[in-house]
Amino acid sequence: MTKVLFVVSAADRWTLKDGEVHPSGYWGEELAMPHKIFTAAGWETTIATPGGKAPTLDRLSMSRTAGRPSKLREVARYLDTIQEQLDHPVPLGSVDPDDFDVVFYPGGHGPMEDLAVDPVSGALLTRVLRSGKPLALLCHAPAAALAAQDEDGSWPFAGYRMTGLSNLEEKLNSFGRKAVWLLEDRLRESGAEYAKSRLPLRPFVVVDRNLYTGQNPSSSEQLAQRIVADVGGSVR
Repeated sequence: MTKVLFVVSAADRWTLKDGEVHPSGYWGEELAMPHKIFTAAGWETTIATPGGKAPTLDRLSMSRTAGRPSKLREVARYLDTIQEQLDHPVPLGSVDPDDFDVVFYPGGHGPMEDLAVDPVSGALLTRVLRSGKPLALLCHAPAAALAAQDEDGSWPFAGYRMTGLSNLEEKLNSFGRKAVWLLEDRLRESGAEYAKSRLPLRPFVVVDRNLYTGQNPSSSEQLAQRIVADVGGSVR
């Protein structure tokens, strides 16, 4: 059976450059829809967070501005079915990535706060990227890649073509304009070959070797379906 590790932010806030603390966490659709697709394919899932802390759902991800009402209801219903798993995640520090076939990081602003500077997550990402196993980073989750480092101090993701939430998409939120740093900028500065859709908020997926990235929440399903198709399995 294919085994998937979901690495989820444990942050419940995002600190902005003026010192404002914006309530945050993981984005509902970005966790729920890939989890649902992988489960439907018959895959086994494990959720891990820094310190084994139960992750916080970003309430903004369930608001009327976050998507169609029917999609939000689907996300809410599915999250309810995995609430026990969400309430009792595995501590990230205890995870052996060799036990999993796929590693998936959902986004939300949470990763900008904790995973972007988490050495445990960074070491795991470096190891999985080098292993050749599928590694997926969605929306803000590529921020976690910034904590990765090779033994010689270089960035293991340098030269990889990848996407993530664009500057334009971030600034569509008034509070996003107060970010300490923007993901698109930081990925480019670090050496990634950043790519994005011509239109904001549209599904956009980039695959480079074993690295799978999705630009925004609307890319959640397409990203998961691409992984299932490449790894092998049926999406029902």
